[in-house]
Amino acid sequence: MISSIGDLKRKTIALLDQVFPEYASSFSYIFGKTSKEILSSFQSAANFEDISLDKLNDLLDRVSHKKFADKKLKELSRKASSSFAVNFCLDSFSLQIKMIIKQISFIQNQVSDVEDEINLLLDKFDSPITTITGIGSVNVATILGEIGNISRFSNPSKLVAYAGLDASVSQSGEYESTRNKMSKRGSPYLRRALFQSALIAEFNDPVFSAYYQKKMSEGKHHLVATNAVARKLCHTIYAVLTKNEDYQVQA
Repeated sequence: MISSIGDLKRKTIALLDQVFPEYASSFSYIFGKTSKEILSSFQSAANFEDISLDKLNDLLDRVSHKKFADKKLKELSRKASSSFAVNFCLDSFSLQIKMIIKQISFIQNQVSDVEDEINLLLDKFDSPITTITGIGSVNVATILGEIGNISRFSNPSKLVAYAGLDASVSQSGEYESTRNKMSKRGSPYLRRALFQSALIAEFNDPVFSAYYQKKMSEGKHHLVATNAVARKLCHTIYAVLTKNEDYQVQA
């Protein structure tokens, strides 16, 4: 679902570059609620040049931040008058943008519903790994589902290997590569969930952050350092699940 949203957003941006290239500069994030509501009604520069009062009121009735939306519509109307937009296939491009925005909203609502269900299930499981910094509700479900019973693994290194996070280090004499290749074996779903969690943990937890910075100071590439954090995260998950104790953030 998440990857689908990413693809749809990229397609929307590509279409907007054709029909109203100046649109994006009016928003810090063009897929925010107000911007999506605007795009569901007006897509091309031509649409913004002469907005009727009825259409304006209809749109403002649907948005939460009416003053913000009204301000943005006036700003977009000014930009539309001198836009470098194409003047062909506007109806086709506009329809595509409108339909894609609907798809994005639909998928986002589905994701939200799934996350709510996951949170309810996790409350029932009451797993201690929910206390580990960086592991969100969706990744918790993936990690627990892929690991199963932690007793399957006799030590944390086997869990690391199962996740495919054990790096193969290229060495020649005194040279050690800073771009280690991650193993392709193991569970790709677990590996992805751990990597995503590591990206958050390395900037929000003092222990994981210090470890990440240590790797970076050694000349490691960002992705290599993050993989190292993911491996450390594996060891932490193993300890927490084995002891069935909450993770304690160390100052």
